[in-house]
Amino acid sequence: QVQLVESGGGLVQPGGSLRLSCAASRNIFSIDVMGWYRQAPGKERERVAIITSGGGTVYADSVKGRFTVSRDSAKRAVYLQMTSLKSEDTAVYYCYVRTYNDLACWGQGAQVTVSS
Repeated sequence: QVQLVESGGGLVQPGGSLRLSCAASRNIFSIDVMGWYRQAPGKERERVAIITSGGGTVYADSVKGRFTVSRDSAKRAVYLQMTSLKSEDTAVYYCYVRTYNDLACWGQGAQVTVSS
C-alpha cells in the first residue's frame, strides 16, 4: 500500500507562483515514476508533468516553460513549482506515483485557484 500526502495549493493571483509537495509514505514497492495531474470542474483529467526515477521529465504543452517538476527520491517526494500562473491553471492537482511493480497511487488532491 502506497499513501500519498499532498501539501501546498491555495489562492494566488495571475502571474504568481505556487509550489506543491507530495510525499509517498508506507510504500511497499520502489517508486519509479512520480508526477502531477489536474482536473478542473467539468473538465477531463489532464497530465501536467511526470518525472522518472532517472530524472527525465514530460510536461503538458500548456505548462511548458512555466511549471517545473522535481523529486527527492530519498524522501519519496515529488514537487511541482508553478510560475506565471494563469486562471486556466485553476484545478484540483493530484499527485501520482507508479512503482516498479506497476502499483499506481493518487494523492488526495490540492486545490489551486488562480484569480484576481
